[in-house]
Amino acid sequence: MRPHAPCPTPKLTLSLALALLTGCALPAGAPGTVGVDALPPPGTGTLRQDEVSVSLGSGDLQIKVTPLSESVTRTTAPDTYRRLSGLAGRFGPEAARHAHTEQPQLFLVSFYSESPDVPFVPEELQLISQGTRYRPAAILPVTPGWGRRRVAQRQTEMAVYVFDSGVDLESTLVVVYGLVESSAWDTILPRVRAERARASTRGGPS
Repeated sequence: MRPHAPCPTPKLTLSLALALLTGCALPAGAPGTVGVDALPPPGTGTLRQDEVSVSLGSGDLQIKVTPLSESVTRTTAPDTYRRLSGLAGRFGPEAARHAHTEQPQLFLVSFYSESPDVPFVPEELQLISQGTRYRPAAILPVTPGWGRRRVAQRQTEMAVYVFDSGVDLESTLVVVYGLVESSAWDTILPRVRAERARASTRGGPS
């Protein structure tokens, strides 16, 4: 576990836009995830992003946390897979440098609000895996307004969170923001496992 280090807020660039449209993927997952060789082919999943994401609310904020591990993203529908794996590919090298490991756990985190100008504290989003609390090793902005630490009305601010490879997606995972926490991963994981099995029988995309 390492404390969060401030990161500059990059502007959205053509390279990022291209990455979001391509299926760049990271190598085999971190310990505690399913190896790539055991996963269904890309493009064979059917789940929506919301079906593999933990959602929780804190005051006027709505927070969504989506794992970017191939063990999860390969169960999603083709368009969703390309978008999520593109983010993993775009931010993977920088994430590895911050986490000092080749296989960090990456999560796409979004903050949304129906109310105007709602503040958020990025560092308060943490994970509890197998009884250990993990703070982000780095927070890599996706949207250009992330550095303001405020959400405009009906807008979304997003970043890729980098966690230690010890975070286990094949076990109980608790998402914490401030005084609020969610154990919804306990419900999501069986869905992901079932879709892995179904997708593996479908073969590759036509």
